[in-house]
Amino acid sequence: MKTKILALAAGLMTATALASVPAHADVKIGLLGGISGPIAAMAPAMIDAAQLAVQQVNEQGGIGEGEKLVGVVGDSACNPQNGTDAATKAVNIEGVVGMVGPHCSGAVLAAAGSVTIPAGVTMITPSGTSPEISNLEDNGTVFRTVPSDDFQGRALARTLKEQGYGKVAVAYLNNDYGTGLANAFKAEYVDELGGEITGFAAHEEGKASYRSNLAELASGGADTLVIFDYGDGTGLTILRQALENGFFEKFVGGDGMKSDAVIRELGAENLENFVSSSPVGEKSESLDLFNEAFKAMGQDPDAIFATTSYDAAFMMALALEKAGGKKEGVADAMMEISSGEGEPIRPGEWQKAKELIAAGTQIDYKGAAGDHNFDERRRSGHLRPMEGRRRRLRSHHRNGISFFVRRAFLRKPAARKGRRFSCGGRAG
Repeated sequence: MKTKILALAAGLMTATALASVPAHADVKIGLLGGISGPIAAMAPAMIDAAQLAVQQVNEQGGIGEGEKLVGVVGDSACNPQNGTDAATKAVNIEGVVGMVGPHCSGAVLAAAGSVTIPAGVTMITPSGTSPEISNLEDNGTVFRTVPSDDFQGRALARTLKEQGYGKVAVAYLNNDYGTGLANAFKAEYVDELGGEITGFAAHEEGKASYRSNLAELASGGADTLVIFDYGDGTGLTILRQALENGFFEKFVGGDGMKSDAVIRELGAENLENFVSSSPVGEKSESLDLFNEAFKAMGQDPDAIFATTSYDAAFMMALALEKAGGKKEGVADAMMEISSGEGEPIRPGEWQKAKELIAAGTQIDYKGAAGDHNFDERRRSGHLRPMEGRRRRLRSHHRNGISFFVRRAFLRKPAARKGRRFSCGGRAG
């Protein structure tokens, strides 16, 4: 009996001792993306790239004294209301201390203005490209790892002029993304380069038919349609109906149209005269490290915005480490961990970064998408060229940023005017 009592007492003492050791709390960050909606085909690779960064952090010591970094995934659905709702849940229910995303500009502007800025939570978007993001009264808490559409629109305009494009018509989605990109393109193509835009019209999302819009745009005599929309949504419908009715001979898309859904739905044989543009980073050791790690996950490192998504999440982790895992100080830390000065940190080098931060040594993150030395408006301004899986047609540089216009995997000539277009996809 005495032996049993002693054993019980020893067990209780052990349990008490274990209970007195404080458990490490998780450090949560939001990963908000367009899981549903017009960029649904793009979002999984972007979320997975961000989760790769989270995985590497946890495998190499976590945040602070071993706290686990957790990526809380939310669906912003690429629209302002869902973006606000997802951000509200992440901040108020999940208790995130940083936000990676949303992916679409309208969702970024809404979620930042209504949720993260008032809450003092730092946000970094890997693909929100509207120029309006730079104009937010954000108290220095909103960042992005991708350039503004003001750069992309102007770079695309210069590319088209150099390649001999003449009269063009422009169809753009009536949201923050489409409007910003279209206006930047128009300012460069017409005002700076003397090009001619014969039709320039916004359209609303989700209509069954855009044939009347296309007929009006084609009436000006342009043989090229420039589409600023999403290849998983309305942009796909517009491109399909333009091909079906022979309204235009050539087609150009912005980064939102760079979607495998376009090729899958319409068929590469019908897209010989379709090109799209997107911002990309330079070939570098950092890019090689990311490519190797992402391929090991069974993922495609050439997926659009995969590199900027990884960089956004890894930089959020670095800023949190420097800020002690608390939301206060993350914005200032974000500026410090990628300033162009300090010991270089490349993708996956979390343990090295932790040791340097603990020692008070300045670090400088060298991203998979390029250097992200933020300006006073928290914009990344140092993306450079990168070799891609698809054939490079032309690149343009501005302030260290490069945009490549790429053609899809193509085999046969596209349908011409007067010739019926057909594909195996759903009717538009």
